[in-house]
Amino acid sequence: MTPEAVIDIGTEGLLLAAKLAAPVLITALVVGFAVSLLQSITQVQEVTLSFVPKIIAVGIALLIAGNWMIAEAIAFTNEMFARIPQLLSGG
Repeated sequence: MTPEAVIDIGTEGLLLAAKLAAPVLITALVVGFAVSLLQSITQVQEVTLSFVPKIIAVGIALLIAGNWMIAEAIAFTNEMFARIPQLLSGG
């Protein structure tokens, strides 16, 4: 296994992790910002108020993007298994 192959696999793994985390993190960010804006407008400063909408929104995001996320993870895994002979031969 060459150093270039290791770097390539690591880069692809990090890129996959970022792609899989993006729907959940962006959803939590947008909902958190909206709730914070609403709290600042109404001057209701309850910490637990932002928790429930975020959990619900993240759950919905997982329901919507979950199939795509699993498909991406499976494709990456299949690609890694397909690379095993090439990596073992050193080519």
